[in-house]
Amino acid sequence: MTKRTSAKYKIDRRMGENIWGRAKSPVNRREYGPGQHGQRRKGKLSDFGLQLRAKQKLKGYYGDLTEKQFKRIFAEAARVKGDTGENLIGLLERRLDAVVYRAKFVATIFAARQFVNHGHVTVNGQRVNIASYRVKEGDVIAVREKSRQLAVLLEATQLAERDVPDYIEADHSKMTATFVRAPGLSDVPYAVVMEPNLVIEYYAQN
Repeated sequence: MTKRTSAKYKIDRRMGENIWGRAKSPVNRREYGPGQHGQRRKGKLSDFGLQLRAKQKLKGYYGDLTEKQFKRIFAEAARVKGDTGENLIGLLERRLDAVVYRAKFVATIFAARQFVNHGHVTVNGQRVNIASYRVKEGDVIAVREKSRQLAVLLEATQLAERDVPDYIEADHSKMTATFVRAPGLSDVPYAVVMEPNLVIEYYAQN
């Protein structure tokens, strides 16, 4: 098992939730946490514990971002006018790897990061290999011509377990996707409940 694959399974087990809604998640079989004491860890969480878990869940969902990366995105969301929680979700969904994942070019957010890093993607005709690159409304994201027959790509577009959300227009025959608009929390097809309001509380107190 690769490091990234084990990472995503570890995140599911740590949270006790199938955060990507995948059929193979270990949580589908065992709801308790990892390790020999996992089954005994069902105590009631404190307010801090709930806030921390909300932050870890959202951070983990986007490929287990580092604390430094996530904190920087949060700080930017807090600076922009409007609801900080909605801004945070909008900024996370603007990441190029998130758009590649949402457009169903790959099966997982971890694969999306790798796919972008390996240079398979263009934005408005220019090759971009930075997963954290921030797309803008109207940007056209495409899979490079010579990468369009990759097995991971062909398999992902056939996945029935998730749909492309309406803030992205994907054309799988041309392997292109247009980022229509930044979404709000209610627009994003999370498999579990995300609580950006608790993330705000966490950073306000820490």
